[in-house]
Amino acid sequence: QVQLVESGGGLVQAGGSLRLSCAASGSIFRFNGMGWYRRAPGKQRESVATITWGASANYADSVKGRFTISSDNAKNTLYLQMNSLKPEDTAVYYCHALHNWADYWGQGTQVTVSS
Repeated sequence: QVQLVESGGGLVQAGGSLRLSCAASGSIFRFNGMGWYRRAPGKQRESVATITWGASANYADSVKGRFTISSDNAKNTLYLQMNSLKPEDTAVYYCHALHNWADYWGQGTQVTVSS
């Protein structure tokens, strides 16, 4: 069973920073890949940043240069460092893991960026 628990969301002013964390149950090395997705009000869920072990990360064009995905394998934790936040980054952010080609999702954490 895969459990993903996000934390780190909150309210921040435009230009500010937040770091999201996703704690996984067990080693994250067993996953085929992990990533962060978001769903803004009235919009579909979109990919923000994804990572597979041994390969470079992929970012949505809208966050390139501002967001960084990383992992601490010893802590079984995935991170998303978000800098220079904009109001359009406001969304619920979800952690995702692909394990044995099945999708697993966290419960989501709200990020609100005020102008």
